[in-house]
Amino acid sequence: MRVEITLLLKIAGIGMLVATATQVLSRSGREDMATLVSVAGVVLALWMLVTEIAGLFSMVREVFGL
Repeated sequence: MRVEITLLLKIAGIGMLVATATQVLSRSGREDMATLVSVAGVVLALWMLVTEIAGLFSMVREVFGL
């Protein structure tokens, strides 16, 4: 099974964008929006991981004929 480096790079990119946006919003006094951006970033990263895990489970089912 090969490792998808693109998935790791996408998640790292999301993390950097979210961290930057959170810092900018926090320093401008918009802590509520900074929290919302952080939560949205976590949800987006988890959504990407869930789709990959679903693909893994379907591959395991296919291999074992379940």
